[in-house]
Amino acid sequence: MLSAVNKKNVSLEPGIFSERGDVNREYLMELSIQGLLQNFYLEAGIVMPDLQIVEDPATAKLHWGWEAPICQLRGHFLGHFLSAASMLVVTNNDRELKAKVDVIVDELEKCQKLNGGQWLGPFPEKYFKKLERNEYIWSPQYVMHKLIMGLTHVYQYAQNEKALELLSNLADWYVAWTEDMAVKNPHAVYSGEEGGMIEAWSTLYEVTGNKKYLELANKYNNPSLYKKLLAGKDALTNTHANASIPLAHGAAKMYEITGDEKWLIIVKAFWKCAVEDRDAYCTGGQNAGEFWIPPHRNGQFLGERNQEFCTVYNMVRLADYLYRFTGDKTYGDYIEKNLYNGFLAQQNKMTGMPTYFLPMKAGSKKKWGSKTHDFWCCYGTMVQAQTLYPSLCYYKDEKANSIVVSQYIPSKMQESAEGKVMEITQSVDMKYYNDQAFFDGEDESQMSRWLMKFEVKTNANFTMSFRIPEWVKSAPVVTIDDEEMADLSVREGYLDVDIAGKDCVIRIFFPAGLSLSVLPDRPQLCAVLEGPIVLAGLCDKDKGLTFGNGDIESVLKQESEHTYSSFPWMQSTYRTVMQPENMTFMPLYDITDEQYTIYFTKKTNSLFS
Repeated sequence: MLSAVNKKNVSLEPGIFSERGDVNREYLMELSIQGLLQNFYLEAGIVMPDLQIVEDPATAKLHWGWEAPICQLRGHFLGHFLSAASMLVVTNNDRELKAKVDVIVDELEKCQKLNGGQWLGPFPEKYFKKLERNEYIWSPQYVMHKLIMGLTHVYQYAQNEKALELLSNLADWYVAWTEDMAVKNPHAVYSGEEGGMIEAWSTLYEVTGNKKYLELANKYNNPSLYKKLLAGKDALTNTHANASIPLAHGAAKMYEITGDEKWLIIVKAFWKCAVEDRDAYCTGGQNAGEFWIPPHRNGQFLGERNQEFCTVYNMVRLADYLYRFTGDKTYGDYIEKNLYNGFLAQQNKMTGMPTYFLPMKAGSKKKWGSKTHDFWCCYGTMVQAQTLYPSLCYYKDEKANSIVVSQYIPSKMQESAEGKVMEITQSVDMKYYNDQAFFDGEDESQMSRWLMKFEVKTNANFTMSFRIPEWVKSAPVVTIDDEEMADLSVREGYLDVDIAGKDCVIRIFFPAGLSLSVLPDRPQLCAVLEGPIVLAGLCDKDKGLTFGNGDIESVLKQESEHTYSSFPWMQSTYRTVMQPENMTFMPLYDITDEQYTIYFTKKTNSLFS
């Protein structure tokens, strides 16, 4: 079993992931405290000044859309905000966000006291009466889960003790409610989109050791989904994707804190049903219109409402659990594909705003949210997603005395214990003309994003285990202090390099290339990938890709341009050749307002060469 490196010991280095994180952080700082708390204030009876008459909502410092006071799901975003901000407090020592979080917690304390000392919500307690009466109400337990999660992270990562007091009081409310429902309507506990509650309460038990929280987790731990999975049934097809994934998180956390194998069996059964028994799009996404697609029918569901972002984020979190439990590189591969084609592709690189879905029909455009007028559920998972990168890069295998490098993201890991120091700095080793190194235009590796450099400073003996991505075309090239390793130690998809208690520089080149991904029920449609990165054609319709006897690399030719951003060379941009109408292909994550097509009809032409 792998263990995560302490979050405070990993930070991002310059690169595309840190740039996206910076945009996200600017958004977190931009949002007003009043807007974030507005619905909690209203429920507690706190009057916000100068809002009796609102002539221009845009300047009122209020949040609209799904956060509007007239929306039943109001208040869901605050918990996500607290989680994202707390993660940046621990990884970046972000004092500004720490101060903002502390103010919000103080204000929530006022709200809880005004509500009677236990209830702390952005809507009235009577919403839960509707659950008791089996009446429709839009997911109140979903909203409360986000708040519980956010306050837990504030306690864990932002070291705010008051957050735990608020949670303890709220838990007392839940203890009374669940006991009441056990008599009046046991089904009520399993309604209102309750999936995240198992993980939320069991995490609090893990953090505090207070059995009150474990007892609450157990009140939620017998949903019908588990029974179907254990019976080997397809428990997911045509069901709401994002309501089901948190139940798998709950089982994973229960396994983590109890060691009971039955929970791991449920988690693996969920993964099998969600991933192994059904196909994914080239991006890694597996749903349409928020629902799981039936196995082998992805092409039928191509449209404007593919790949809801919440599901991408939550499936990456599930893959991370399984990666730590098993060390199986398959989960690392899954995470990598979804980082590029979900986390990055569904965030506006300039504003940080999310797109709810990732359209995949020909001639699509991404629909971005506004800063304060929409607040779909995916706003919350997006602000959290952009803080997750540091925790996905490095893991420990204590038994093998190794550091596992799972994701190739520019970052730094620093640890010290008992006189042993370990510092690993990961970067993309792309060459500039003025790097005092001879530039060889024929040396592809010098212009490749997949030439990684690891600067190791240490006095400890350990092994570095590098995940070999599934897309690597041939054997990696590895040098240590500029001396190439002739014999590579490869086991179960990992490349092992022994570190002999001294500083060194490791360079690894992963040969990438272009590949095609086809749809199971539309094999004539193909998407183009470079390594794990989906390339989209800049066109308003499916113009087809015409092949002769060659492969995809005979159809697309790379375009390079010197830049002055994160990388000295433009990345992963191609131009078609010898097509009826040539076009540019670029990474899906770089597309903002351009019209694009992902899947193209494969055509043949005997004259093509």
